[in-house]
Amino acid sequence: MSGLVVVLLAVAVVVILALLAAATAGKLARLDGATYPTALARAATTFAAFLTLAATLTTALTAALR
Repeated sequence: MSGLVVVLLAVAVVVILALLAAATAGKLARLDGATYPTALARAATTFAAFLTLAATLTTALTAALR
């Protein structure tokens, strides 16, 4: 497999996991009684935090493996 394919698959996996985490956060917020806009904001925050964490870990691992 070429390096580009591996990178694209890794990005796809991270985005899918971020979407699952965001959906879970939104559902939990709704079950807790939050309004739809509040639940959507919590889901968006979770999605952004997950992607930020993934980028930070990628940067740290890249620096550590060089």
